[in-house]
Amino acid sequence: MNWTDFRFRVDRFTGLLTRGFGSLRTRGLVSTWRRVKKQFRRVPETRRPALYLPDPAPFAPFEVPSTAAADTPVASIIIPVFNHLAHTLVCLRSLAAHPPGIAIEIIVVDDGSSDDTPHVLPRIDRLRYHRRAANGGFIATCNDGLALARGDYVVFLNNDTVPQPGWLDALLRTFSEHSGAGVVGAQLLYPDGRLQESGAVVWNDGSADKLGHLHAADEPAFNYVRRVDYVSGAALAMPRALCVELGGFDPSYSPAFYEDTDLAMRVRAAGLHVLVQPASWVVHVQGVTTGTDERRGIKSFQPRNRQRFAERWQTVLATHPLHSDDPVSIGDRHYRKTVLVVDALTPQPDRDSGSLRLYNLMRLLHDEGAHVVFLPSDHGYDGGYTRKLQQLGAEVWHQPYSKSSPDWLRKHGHRFDVAVVCRHYVARELLPLLRRHAPQAKVVFDTVDLHYLRERRGAEVDNNGALMRAAERTRARELEVIRRSDFTLVVSAAERELLATDAPEAAVEILSNLHEVAGPGLPFAHRHDLVFVGGFRHPPNVDAVHWFATSVFPLIRAELPEVRFHCIGGDVPAAIAALAAHPGVVVHGHVPDIAPYMDGARVAVAPLRYGAGVKGKVNLSMAHGQPVVATSCAVEGMHLAAGEDVLVADEPHAFADAVVRAYRDEALWQRLAVNGLRNVERHFSLDAARDVVRRTLLA
Repeated sequence: MNWTDFRFRVDRFTGLLTRGFGSLRTRGLVSTWRRVKKQFRRVPETRRPALYLPDPAPFAPFEVPSTAAADTPVASIIIPVFNHLAHTLVCLRSLAAHPPGIAIEIIVVDDGSSDDTPHVLPRIDRLRYHRRAANGGFIATCNDGLALARGDYVVFLNNDTVPQPGWLDALLRTFSEHSGAGVVGAQLLYPDGRLQESGAVVWNDGSADKLGHLHAADEPAFNYVRRVDYVSGAALAMPRALCVELGGFDPSYSPAFYEDTDLAMRVRAAGLHVLVQPASWVVHVQGVTTGTDERRGIKSFQPRNRQRFAERWQTVLATHPLHSDDPVSIGDRHYRKTVLVVDALTPQPDRDSGSLRLYNLMRLLHDEGAHVVFLPSDHGYDGGYTRKLQQLGAEVWHQPYSKSSPDWLRKHGHRFDVAVVCRHYVARELLPLLRRHAPQAKVVFDTVDLHYLRERRGAEVDNNGALMRAAERTRARELEVIRRSDFTLVVSAAERELLATDAPEAAVEILSNLHEVAGPGLPFAHRHDLVFVGGFRHPPNVDAVHWFATSVFPLIRAELPEVRFHCIGGDVPAAIAALAAHPGVVVHGHVPDIAPYMDGARVAVAPLRYGAGVKGKVNLSMAHGQPVVATSCAVEGMHLAAGEDVLVADEPHAFADAVVRAYRDEALWQRLAVNGLRNVERHFSLDAARDVVRRTLLA
């Protein structure tokens, strides 16, 4: 250990003592003791991410990724430096080792370093090196970099950081995926993998705390795209035009501290959001450039600037909370409402229409300014599907951080204005817990589809008395949940009419399938074959495909011998897999990207013989400009006119004839394609559902 490292550790220890005594004065003994315990929080090694940390090797010339001088970069990375060359080289080597997927420029602004920085950095190829005439401090150095930047976005990055692979692409992607984003910060990690911060909160006295400090990086409370009071200037991005308009960092906070907090307040005052992006990891060796002891050096400016900040923003800070030991719910105040959504499993929107509808509902809630907290009743972590929700902005809980619904609701129930619970068997278990632990929340039961109606129709198709008795038991349980809920959501007018008879006292609203309108896809002449899309955990899909492949498709092949039937859907049972032996039948199983089949297949089929609700497979095809041939059951409640929007048939020969007509008649095909698109826009788009969501969930 050299003298500099030793001094850093001494300063850090004495700084912790000083802050500890200050906390005793402002927060009291109990709150301070909790904060002290947090400093020694243990994060198991298995929950710490594997980080890229290059060795600090002797300097040898290398090249950093950068656009040519004649080209305009997407982003300008601005790195202020003052001495500490070894840290700067590690930062630059990290950028060189894992270049982003976008065009960038890297600008290092040297604030008058007295070490070897001015001799070494100009030898790095493609690096824009600028040396200030005199030392002016962190803020002046950053603002000089802003004046030199050419990119659409500016990214301020401390030189004592180690950006991780993919950090910049994730950071900038946030602006396109989250409307109203003004500033986006990275999630900062310590070199040992623990969280340094995932954004920060500002209290009403102007002091601030890091969110997630010393927790695991994957803890649900800090692992989603989240609105925060501010993000650290150690790694933040914003549109360059906005940064210039706001004047960059305010020089009145020179030389440093509270400049990033003040910038975030100005961004929020302009009506924009400050977000933290947990998919953007940046290791930050905190305190290298400024120290940690507020009694000496640049760090001594922090208390002064805190007072200046508090005086400037006192009107706004009056609405901020007092000091709190609950970092989880402290951010709920940034949203219009806090909505709990519970389903049996984490939605997999590329596998089934129910999942797609729920995902788009959460997306719509987020767009309307609500904070969505999602809890799968199995408490399972589902990899990319969980991360997809977190990137949407949903707070997703899972094991090992949530293990049982009673314990979890006991801790979090007070947060929720609304609780949306999907499926009767989930709601039946959860309703008593919600009434006890979240009595203030409006409870909305989302049927997804009326299960008892689907089961009853299946029993009728099979002429099975045992299945009919099971359907009646489901009916009793489902109607009981409806009776005990404040609101019930169904997906079609037909189901609402049924409940007007079966549950006349219930408040029922229609929230149908939710789809993005993809557009017309390929024209008639460039499309070929037939397609069916549907997961096979759903029994009506198994019955539908088997009936179509064995009773209908041979009749179609007699007229169209070259046509193929593409069967797409996960969880394929043996009976469906065996259909691949039939001429022209292609059983694909799950296909991650079905767009080529939606845009390229000429006709979609929905040969369902029983079921309930609105059929997502019909909406999905129509949203891609793909005509549909369906049974009467498959188009129930979908506002479709037979012959104009869809072709409908229920018997094998009639169904086959309809498919052949749609396949051969270009004028008919075009009419069905155009009208289907219009139907989705009018009845099944996110905009179509917006009014119901506002009235039912956000009023």
